[in-house]
Amino acid sequence: MSRRLISTGSPFERAAGYSRAVVQGPWCFVSGTTGYDYATMTMPEDVSAQARNALATIETALEEGGFALADIVRVHYYVADVAFVDAVFTETGRVFGAIRPAATMVVAQLIRPEMKIEIEATALKA
Repeated sequence: MSRRLISTGSPFERAAGYSRAVVQGPWCFVSGTTGYDYATMTMPEDVSAQARNALATIETALEEGGFALADIVRVHYYVADVAFVDAVFTETGRVFGAIRPAATMVVAQLIRPEMKIEIEATALKA
């Protein structure tokens, strides 16, 4: 079974030694993804915009691996402040409302102060 590595070209991937996503058989594992615009390495201040960027990056990685958002079966959300939950739910509900993957949200400190949300996902081609 072949293994395929997917990269956004983010400097974090090189520095920390990880891939944005790994495709193994019918599975695609997408690493924790923050709200950076990886083309410009800029981060919006607003948590909603960060969530939209993270979800767009995840969607791009999935597509590169031959998957779609609808293939996501599990998602983890990490938010830096409980006050962000409602704004994040608005964005995730828009994307995942019909898909309804299994999900967990954790409030935790992220590795950079500008990061307000990180999202990781697992997709399965049935």
